[in-house]
Amino acid sequence: MRRKVTIRQIADKYKVSVSTVSIVLNNKPGVSNTTRNEILSLAQKMGYTIKPPASKPGIRHKKLNTMAMLVKTDPGLLPPANPFYSRIIHGVDDACKSLDLNLMFSMLPVDDNNRADKVPHFINNNMADGLLMVGAFLDETISSILNKWNVPIVLVDGYSDTESYDAVISDNFRASYQAMDYLIKLGHKHIGLVGGDADCYPSLRERRNGYFRAMKEHDLENIYVADFNINQQSAHEKVTNLIKENPRITALFAINDNIAVDAIHAIQNLGLKVPQDISVIGYDDIYLATRVSPALTTMHVDTVAMGQGAVHLVSMRMHQPEAARVTLVVHPTLVERQSVSAPRKSQFDNNI
Repeated sequence: MRRKVTIRQIADKYKVSVSTVSIVLNNKPGVSNTTRNEILSLAQKMGYTIKPPASKPGIRHKKLNTMAMLVKTDPGLLPPANPFYSRIIHGVDDACKSLDLNLMFSMLPVDDNNRADKVPHFINNNMADGLLMVGAFLDETISSILNKWNVPIVLVDGYSDTESYDAVISDNFRASYQAMDYLIKLGHKHIGLVGGDADCYPSLRERRNGYFRAMKEHDLENIYVADFNINQQSAHEKVTNLIKENPRITALFAINDNIAVDAIHAIQNLGLKVPQDISVIGYDDIYLATRVSPALTTMHVDTVAMGQGAVHLVSMRMHQPEAARVTLVVHPTLVERQSVSAPRKSQFDNNI
């Protein structure tokens, strides 16, 4: 029996990315006509079955009536309880009400890398006209299932192997660089990074990269990093060990506010003060940021606007199916509270 030809085999043969082949085979914009025709020709020669494109790609109905929203489910924490995604959900609901749309909601189980394990049954029942995927990474398998649904799909704080979807994201790299620049201009030279690891979710990885870029561009060679899987481990032990092993540290950048709050507690349990001994800055500006003592300085992300923007992107794609792929970037802003101050002089100052 002849084996089914895969998108990856076509990509390897043509020497392009899987995302490029996926864009072509799913009749998405973003590839030149020459490349598109050559890939289609190669796919046919290799025996790949190409479905004829719909008259209007990505659209099943002329009118947007019902929006479906899938929100990733973290182990032990339902989406409405997640402080970041709960506000995205609020923004989606608000925009759907303003556009007089019905809203369907379902949870999306993911693994430790935020990759979707499966999609709900209603996906195959054609019960909605547009789909929002919140907080998940879509691999090629899940993408192929969703593309058969033939409706506009927008990723919200989401990513995909195929890079063929409209998306709404936070400017994670630039915002984390801004947070680091703020600490450095206050005089901090020994700054630790807490949260995630080299293979963590793309949005968190971008925040980590902002830390490394800032340290490099400011010629700060002492790198202090506490790596861990934030879905499985607490920051408390990691921060405690990081500070004990690196007493020069005067500030910490945490890749989200939950980790920042854990960091503050860990510092205080060591008998140190925030920010007098060690400053802490977070990212997201969740509700807890104003409830911890001292109140957390952080990067505010307008997650409500992310949800609202995602709904309008689906509406735009419904009316302009052949427009180029769109990524809406929300720019976080610095919120100064009481967890950061200039570093005080220490026994190490003369050796820096």
